[in-house]
Formats: sequence, structure tokens, C-alpha cells
Amino acid sequence: MDSEYSTKPLDLSGVSTYPLHERKSKVHTAMFGKPMDGSENVLGFISKLPHILAGDGLRALIRAILYARSSNKPIIWGLGAHVVKVGLGPVINDLMQAGLVTGIAMNGSAAIHDFEVALAGATSEDVEEQVSGGRFGMARETAEYMNEAIDRASSGEVGMGEGLGHFICRSTVDFRYRSMSVLAEAYSRKVPVTVHVALGTDIIHAHPQASGKNLGKVSYHDFRLFCSMARELDGGGVYLNVGSAVVLPEVFLKAIAVVRNLGNRLEEFTTANLDFIQHYRPTQNVLKRPTQNSGQAIALTGHHEIMVPLLAASLKASLEASPYRARDSRLNGPSEE
Repeated sequence: MDSEYSTKPLDLSGVSTYPLHERKSKVHTAMFGKPMDGSENVLGFISKLPHILAGDGLRALIRAILYARSSNKPIIWGLGAHVVKVGLGPVINDLMQAGLVTGIAMNGSAAIHDFEVALAGATSEDVEEQVSGGRFGMARETAEYMNEAIDRASSGEVGMGEGLGHFICRSTVDFRYRSMSVLAEAYSRKVPVTVHVALGTDIIHAHPQASGKNLGKVSYHDFRLFCSMARELDGGGVYLNVGSAVVLPEVFLKAIAVVRNLGNRLEEFTTANLDFIQHYRPTQNVLKRPTQNSGQAIALTGHHEIMVPLLAASLKASLEASPYRARDSRLNGPSEE
């Protein structure tokens, strides 16, 4: 059967080629992963990951955090609600105790989950089950106590993060699980916590005790406090956005703009976004835009309940092995071949 098309297939016989060894290749065998023998500790595991893409990204983030710790630069963790909901509060607290968390930013829902954990040892209601009957978000103690803490913070000229931590640690309410609380641990260690609220997005805003005036005041206080924290990132600090797709990336970008607008140098720092999807705003506002002139941006994709403990274990093991060596062969890449 002859084709009736007027256009004929292109004759490829004249295509020119060149030897493979003359081509620049992005992957070579020195970068390959190494088989696991089952006896590896966490640093051994990290050392055997491929030196490609996220394998090197994880190593770079570990090095950056260890450098920040050894240089007394900030290591600020931005936490979305899911980080708390999947049980990572104790992991964050342990990193805080090791000097691997020097500041924390939360959105409103992360603070709510952490507060409920401290109070009841449980959080995260079944939204589908509760919303149809009008019961979603209507837990009495959560709203009453949190709004009381916010009102007290507003009258005492402190931010929402510090006010919630103070309430958990100092009020007469029995927070019997406060050892699991990031807010409480940070307050006890004087690690700054900022909470950034979008009015109407959190369950405690739907209760009669809520004061828009006081919520705005304490969250705005925390934005200005966060700007001060971000200012110190210059020259080796690290900011990690973990599980916030909208609020914290927007807050971070505005804080960077404010710090630079006021004439402060803010360059050569590391940003990282850890999430199970790389959303638009973290990609732009945490990774690309703040570091476009200097520094480094690292995207690691995976479930928080796996990625955060893996990062934490690697950091703790590195500290145990050596307080931080700038040229640690387990974290550096392979030599070019």
C-alpha cells in the first residue's frame, strides 16, 4: 500500500554523530548509590544514597543546618499543621534540645493541634463526620482556653506563640501532655515561636470568645518578631518550610522584603521546603525568590512522618560523631571522574 500523503518521512541518513566519550554527561558511576548490607547506621545509610538530585539535596541540608548550629546562625522551622498531626512534636522538641531549632513559625492550625495535644493528648477530628451535623470545630476547651491565652497575650504585649506557650506552662489548667507540645518546650527554652493567623481559617475563630482585635494584634506582633528572626539568617542561617502550602511561604517572603527594605544585608542563607507535594508558593516564595542572588534552595519531597525523622536522625548522628566538621566525607559528594 502506497501512502497518499504529500509529506514524506524525513531521511535521517545524513545525521552526524560524535563519540560518546566526548559528550558531557550529568550522571557518572561515582554518583551511583551503594547497596545496603543491613548493618548501616543512619550516617551509613545517608552515605550510600546516590549523589543525585534529592540524595545530594538531603546531604546539603544536613550540612547547612550543622554549619548554622556551629556558627550560631538561626535554624528556623516553619511548621504546618500536618507536621504536628502526624506526631512529630517530640522529634522537633528533641532537635530543639540539641540546638538544632532556634526559632519556630506556625500557622494557626499547627498551634491548635499542638495546644490540643498538650491538653488532651489527642487532636485532629474527623471533619467529614463532624461537619454535616454542625459540630466541626466546636470543641469547648480548645476555643475557650486558646482565646483566653490570646486575650492575655494581647493585654501583656506579647505575641500569640509566646502567649500560648505561657498559658500551657503557667496556667492552672492541667496540661498533662505538655511534654509533647512544641509550644511548651519552646516557651520553657525561650525559643521564639511565632503564630501567623488568617482570620476565619481556624476553628477557634468561630466561637463567641474570639476577638478579632486581639487575634490581629498578637499575630501582627509575631509577624514583626519573625522579621527580626529572618534578619539574622544572613551569612549561613537556615529556614525550613515544612508542610505549609500558603500562609507561611507568604509570611516568609514578606519578612524577607521588609528586612531588605530596611537596609539589612540578607544573603547567603539556605531555604528548604519539605512536603509531599511541591506547591507553587513554597517553590516560589521560600526556594526561588529569596535566594535568587545567593544562597541555596533545597526541595525534598516525601511524607513528613518519614522525612523529618530521617533528617533529625542524620543531624543527631552527625553531632554525636563529630560536633561538625566542614569536610565530612559522609556528607560530601564524590570526586569527579
